[in-house]
Amino acid sequence: MFDFVDAYDRAYEIAAAQHDMTVAQACVLGRISKPRGMRDLADELRCDASNITQIVARLEARELIERHANPEDRRARQLIRTPAGDALNAAFERSFEFARNASATLTADEQNELALLLRKALGQPMVDG
Repeated sequence: MFDFVDAYDRAYEIAAAQHDMTVAQACVLGRISKPRGMRDLADELRCDASNITQIVARLEARELIERHANPEDRRARQLIRTPAGDALNAAFERSFEFARNASATLTADEQNELALLLRKALGQPMVDG
């Protein structure tokens, strides 16, 4: 399993670099598919809010995301992907082929079994396929 995770991480890093992003920038950009608060994002990624602030500043400088006032709490800010951010995220997703390539070597039954086993290993509920 560690070999698989290492290969996944290397492929993610290569795909991010192809789009002039760091792994952290690609990860954050991908998680802003809908408006998100910075604190929520930091909590989800289990990192310090100051790290998110730095990543967001770099993405914002490239006009890939914007910060807007939260309509429910004007003191808080929400992150929103720009059209350029949407396009770059889509291009990144297309270039990050690791999961598609890895699963292509498995039959449909093997893919379902792998998904079930991974959910079980993660302690997630089992889903009937």
